[in-house]
This record gives sequence, structure tokens and C-alpha cells, in this order.
Amino acid sequence: MADAIELNRLFWHSRRGMLELDVLLVPFVKEVYPDLDAEDQARYRKLLECEDQDMFGWFMQRGEPEDADLRRMVRMILDRVQPK
Repeated sequence: MADAIELNRLFWHSRRGMLELDVLLVPFVKEVYPDLDAEDQARYRKLLECEDQDMFGWFMQRGEPEDADLRRMVRMILDRVQPK
């Protein structure tokens, strides 16, 4: 379980200054991240180390990360916002 200090830090790291990313990442870190297992939490932190332009392309589905961990996290975030 993530502690309050870590969640606050991740909240600020999730704010990217690009609206398209902010609307995906900020709600995810607030609503989903605390309940993720340790492996998925690590995958999310790894995602935050990526360049904004790369993430933008992945979330706009113009490509996928080569890294399987990042692919899993991008899919998890997109699955939350896309109608089934």
C-alpha cells in the first residue's frame, strides 16, 4: 500500500503539463494506484519516467511501448477510460 507522501509525490509527477496526459494519469494515480499490487505500482512509476511525447503517442494509440511492463500499464490506464 502506498503511503501519503509517496502518493503526493506521484500525483505531482503525474501532472505532465499536457492536458491529454493529465486527464488520464491524475485520476489513475488518485483512484487506482493505491490499490495496485507492488509490481503494477512499480510499472506505473516506470511509466512516469518516459517522455511525454512517447506517452502521448501510446495513449492516443499511435503506437505501443516496446517494453511489456509499460505496455501493460498503458493498456490498464486506457481500459479505465474507454467504453467496453
